[in-house]
Amino acid sequence: MLKLSYKPYTLKFHFEAGTSRGVMHERKTYFIYLTDEKGRTSIGEAAPLDKLSIDATPDFEQELANYCANFDGNPATLTRLEGLNRLPSLKFALETAWLDYQYGCVYKIFDNDFSNHKIALPINGLIWMGNKDFMLEQLSDKLTQGYQCLKLKIGAINFEEELKILATIRRRYSADKITLRVDANGAFKPAEALAKLKQLEVFDLHSIEQPIAAKQYEQMAELCDISPIPIAFDEELIGVDSEKEQLLAMLKPKYIVLKPTLLGGFATCDEWIGAAEKLGIGWWITSALESNIGLNAVCQYTAHKILDTKYQNFPQGLGTGQLYENNIDFPLVVKNGFIYYN
Repeated sequence: MLKLSYKPYTLKFHFEAGTSRGVMHERKTYFIYLTDEKGRTSIGEAAPLDKLSIDATPDFEQELANYCANFDGNPATLTRLEGLNRLPSLKFALETAWLDYQYGCVYKIFDNDFSNHKIALPINGLIWMGNKDFMLEQLSDKLTQGYQCLKLKIGAINFEEELKILATIRRRYSADKITLRVDANGAFKPAEALAKLKQLEVFDLHSIEQPIAAKQYEQMAELCDISPIPIAFDEELIGVDSEKEQLLAMLKPKYIVLKPTLLGGFATCDEWIGAAEKLGIGWWITSALESNIGLNAVCQYTAHKILDTKYQNFPQGLGTGQLYENNIDFPLVVKNGFIYYN
């Protein structure tokens, strides 16, 4: 007989983490424990993200407590109970805990060369929003650390300042030296989006994530069709259940960005990847500010999906473990633009 329990935990940022949705100083997460009669315990992480996750609600912890209390101990029902589709972060945590349990409760989620300490995964360096000096300081640090792909959060400070920061990078590094991605988190208004995309075009950007807010289908379809910069969907995927291929076929992004915590786990991400590949749409995988527990699971899943494919040298978004001053101690190491599981 298996039992479920949980423990809340508050992660504290090293700095003010700015996005177009506001500044974060800390974030609450929940560790989910799956324990058998011999005391063997596996772990998953449910980390709904405020103002973004569909399950980031005031009653999330109560729903989590109810789910744990009512679990019947049967593995077959662990991730299949009614209501889990509206609790994607919990679904991800349960899926992770069950896979960990099957591998012996040793934090192994997938068996591959990454989880077996043989290879590292390429990642992008994340530059957070803030004033110009703060963003340039982060930029300098990431370049010193050996990153070859940078992702900049844009849309919160003055757009002209953001253009100057991108210009500073491109004066020093051409596109064949440093790949640049930007993430607007839906900050642009539809009426201004195309003009801003044209201003950004001169910087040879790899892509822009979510230039306008999600669920503006007519405007987004038009942008995807005429944008001079490839558009990647992030928030647009959240809360979409059974019509994944229809959405992608209608809007036609160049890429989708997969966050298991926000989308409902690995099986759901598999569905998105299947739909994208059928339509010739590219993809990459990103963590969503989880602790190292969730990040480990996302990294192992990423390796499971990209190794021996055309994406194995494609930088993923897995560098968020260094953001917290009180992260869970774990052998994930970032070095020279790669993440290692030591």
